[in-house]
This record gives sequence, structure tokens and C-alpha cells, in this order.
Amino acid sequence: MPLQKLLLKPGVNRENTRYTSEGGWYDCDKVRFRQGTPEKIGGWAQQSSNRFLGVCRALLNWASLSSADLMGVGTNLKYYVERGSVFFDVTPIRETTAAGDVTFAAVNGSATITVTDTAHGAIANDFVTFSGAVSLGGNITADVLNQEYQIVSVADANTYTITATATANASDTGNGGAAVVGAYQLNTGPDQQLPLNGWGAAAWGFEPWGESSSTTSLRLWNHANFGEDLIYGPRGGGVYYLDYSAGLSNRGVALADLAGASNAPTVHNKLLVSDISRFVICFGVNPLGSSILDPMLIRWSDQENAANWTPSATNQAGDLRLSSGSEIVTAVQQRQEVLVWTNDALYSLQYLGPPYVWGAQSLGENISIIGPNAVASAANVTYWMGHGKFYRYDGRVQTMRCDLRQFIFQNADDDLTIDLTQNEQVYASTVEAFNEVWWFYCSKVRPTGSSPDRYVVYNYAEDIWYYGSMERTAWFDSRLRDRPIATYANRLVEHEFGVDDVATGTPTAINAYIASTEIDIGDGHNFAFIYRVLPDVTFRGSTTVSPTAVMTLQPMQNSGSGYNNPASVAGSASASITRTATVPIEQFTGQVYTRVRGRQISIKMESTELGTTWQLGAPRIDIKPDGRR
Repeated sequence: MPLQKLLLKPGVNRENTRYTSEGGWYDCDKVRFRQGTPEKIGGWAQQSSNRFLGVCRALLNWASLSSADLMGVGTNLKYYVERGSVFFDVTPIRETTAAGDVTFAAVNGSATITVTDTAHGAIANDFVTFSGAVSLGGNITADVLNQEYQIVSVADANTYTITATATANASDTGNGGAAVVGAYQLNTGPDQQLPLNGWGAAAWGFEPWGESSSTTSLRLWNHANFGEDLIYGPRGGGVYYLDYSAGLSNRGVALADLAGASNAPTVHNKLLVSDISRFVICFGVNPLGSSILDPMLIRWSDQENAANWTPSATNQAGDLRLSSGSEIVTAVQQRQEVLVWTNDALYSLQYLGPPYVWGAQSLGENISIIGPNAVASAANVTYWMGHGKFYRYDGRVQTMRCDLRQFIFQNADDDLTIDLTQNEQVYASTVEAFNEVWWFYCSKVRPTGSSPDRYVVYNYAEDIWYYGSMERTAWFDSRLRDRPIATYANRLVEHEFGVDDVATGTPTAINAYIASTEIDIGDGHNFAFIYRVLPDVTFRGSTTVSPTAVMTLQPMQNSGSGYNNPASVAGSASASITRTATVPIEQFTGQVYTRVRGRQISIKMESTELGTTWQLGAPRIDIKPDGRR
């Protein structure tokens, strides 16, 4: 029989059975497609050895007027601005006490200090910086006290504990003096959504019958640059302004405290700065004259003025309220419009000019979005993950064809299905260099309390899908930096960097594989024997002298019968593909010999070694008829 070419359709399809999807790919991890053929994705490395505190779920990259490259990093504990790989803590201060309001009490032989401050308003894990304290008389000196501490526990509304950097002795009987000042940073937030069980915990149909839903208590930050300055704040919290020219040793101040401020928002759910005339717009915000958040209200500042929010005949500040839904989930700037999602509809917010300034037009109802960070834009098209499906908007709203819909939302095995109780952890971004939109999400089998462990990718240039496993909490496809930036384990990680995993500073091999659907050998009716494979693999870009990948042919007696055991020769169903030359255009093993018999096969390509990357072309198999035994 002639050589049979295995030229498979690009993309991974899990919507049908493995045999129904013949001629395609069925399973993969850390693999993408380039012009129809699969290849291992690029590697990644930590940006520096510096770390931030907390779990990051918000990234923003912008430049100062002096061209300084700045990255906003919002975690559940703090907000930082990264510059030159250094993290500057710019978390706003919510309260500064009067001198003498704070006192300390130590216990001999313990580093635990009890702090008394009437109506402190703090919670466990909050941060407070003390100044003006004097020694307690022994090891707990003024230098020990006058620094930043994270609150360990809160006993009541007036007392809490910290762990000092020294252990008290019998002489530590003082209270810190009459001039102690405590500067409390914004209350910290949880790094996970907290489950809320019972009838009525969620909207109808959000979870299967009898399962729990969740609160929306995950700490998420909103941020946008206003020129070189930064406007930012936690979802459900206040809005703050950071003047970059004052230096990054300073912290942001509330908009309401800016010079000339008028009716600035004090609580919000989402903010952005418009491309048109630089309006600061808040979505889900307190109305004029109230401190209570209206989840469907939109307010905007005067043009080019972040401080003035009072509408008048001489400015363009204003507001409007959306009608479809019960809360605004998120909003993004798109070309000549701002897209606004409620939990039931999508709106287009467009600049009209005076007297209305901004107007909202409904683009469709009964449209869902799974979380505030589940949307990304590429090539003037906006993509987002909804409840049980994906959408796109390019002037009209469309439900996307997704070859992985059941796999993500309705996996019967429940191993890789999305965990909807952690819907706000879903994070979308792009890898523009490869025409990709990525969504990171939590699977149901991830360890309790962990972050997103799975991803799904849509390649918009080739209209295909693929997926894999990777722990990332936020991602930004930077326009100012050479590579996409992600967050993992309290650090910034540069992606598409090399071919290995260097996220922790030590190179580790990236395990990447792709497996096909079931393919008929010949006509699929009779048994056939495969004794030779021409793999057609290139190792272009590998950094090791002898990159190696393993190709495995997994035979079946019948579709659905399960894979046969390898032939009597151990390992005869697989072979190592190794670069044998460095000069030829194509760098792959010419041929390998196997002993495989069956009616159908599945082909798998896998690499597990350092310094190896590969691209699979069109393998060919040499087959001959084989008797059935």
C-alpha cells in the first residue's frame, strides 16, 4: 500500500466522539497552531527576583511623559506600580489617627503586640504603619514599632494584634507614648470567592440544581491612566488618584480630596478613562448627594477634569442609568464607543456632545458575561466568555462557534469543567503576535483555595480553538513591552520568552503534547500493519544540541474498543524523534520503525525535555494489510 499522509485539520474539537471528529485533533496541552500545524508554545521567565504581596488580578501598562515604563499591579492585599522591576506600594490610606490614639501592650517572651485603637475599622491581614512611638522599655524599641505591620488578628472593634520584629522582655511595660499615629491602608480583600449555599443564592440556571453559587466578594481592582497619572480603586470601594510627578513614594488620594473636587464618586464597581476627550467614567456608582452605590448608574466627570463631577451648563459632567439587568458587570473601551455589560444585556455608550454628552444604546438582551475580567479585544473585535458559551462583537453581537464548549462547561467527568463558584477569577487577554485570545479559569479539580489552573484559546485568524493547563491570575499583552506579562506566585512573568519554564528562576522543561482523534488506517475496514513512520517534525528554535520529542501511534481494534497493548516488542508503538542535523532546512528524523496493528490509530506528539521546541507537519505512515488473529 502507498504511504498514507496524516494531514489533520487545525484546532482541537471535543464536541463529538473521538471517531466522529476523524481527521482532527482531540487533546492537547501547551500547544498552539501556526498556519494549520501544531507547535509547542513559547516559554516564560520571571521578570526579576522581586515579589509583591497578595494574589494579583489586575494589570495595566502605561508610560509617563518621560517615557518611563509603568505597570499597575492590583492584588487582594495591595496596589503597586512597578517600574524598572521595582514594586512601589501606592495603596491608598483609608484613615490616619490623631497622635496618641494608638497604644501598645507587650507580653514578656512573646513577639505578639496588642494594639488598642478605638473604632479602628481594621480586619485581619490589613496593613498599618506606625510613627511617633517610643520604646516600650526593652526589646520593643521605637525602631521596632515605627514601621509597617500586617494585622494578624482582630479581637474586637478597638483592639487587634501584630507580630513584632523582636521578642518582648520583662522591661517592655510601656504603651508607646502619647504621640503614636497609625496610618491604615485600605481594607484588604479575599483572594477567592466565598461560596453562598441555599435557595436563592444565585440567578436561575446559574448552577445545576442543588449546587451552590457564590458571592461577588473577590478583591478586584479597576485602574486607568489619566495621561501619566493613575486613577484606580477596588471594586465596591472608593476612587483614588496618583500623581506620578509627585513620585512613587507617595500614595493615591481620594478623588474627593483633590483640589477643586466636586461631587466625586466615593464608591464604584468599574471605571475607565474614555479615548474621546478623556472623561473619567464610573459604572455602578453612588448618585449625586448619596453614598450608596447604584449598580446600574453611570457617571462621568467633566471633560479633561478628573475632579469635577457636578453637572452644570458650563461643563460636560453627567450621568445616566441603564435599564436592562440588575447590575453593571464591566465595561471596556472599543473603537469610538464604550461597551457596557450588565448581567443581562450589552450596551454601547457613545459620545454625543452637549447637552446629553454620553448616550447608551442597547446592543442586545439575554446576553451573559461570566465575570468582570472575562472580556478582551483584538483587531477591533471584542470577545468574551458568557455562561455556557462565548460571544464576539464586531458591530453586532454573535454567539461564537466553539469546538470546546461541552469540554469547558459540561464535561461529564467533572475533571476539567469550569468551577462556576469562582467565575470572577476568569481572566481574558490576548497574545496578539499569534492572533490569540486566552481565557484562564478555575477547574473543579484544582486544589481548594488555588487560582486559575486551566486556559482555553481562540485563534481568531484561523477560527480554531485549543486549550491547556497553566496557573496564571492576570495577563497583559503589553504594547510597551516586548512580550506578554502575566502574574504567577507573587511575581511578574514574561511569556513567549525562550522555550522553557523559568518562572521561579530555575529552568524547568515544559511538558507539551497534542493527540489526534481516531484515524482510519487505510479504509478502516481491515486490519493493517504500520511498520514505518516519516514524522515530518522540525525542531527550529530549540536551544539544546539534540532536541527530542516522542511520537506515539496508539492503535485500536475497533473505534471505541480502547487502545491495543503495544506489540510484543516493548515500546514499539512509539519512537523518539531527534534532530539529526543542523544544516538542512527541515531538522527532523528521516524515518522511524514501529510495530503497530489495528483498524484505527491515534497519533500523539509529546516533548518533556529542556531546551526543546517543535512543530509538527504532515507525518506519513507506511502500512500493509495484516491478518486478524
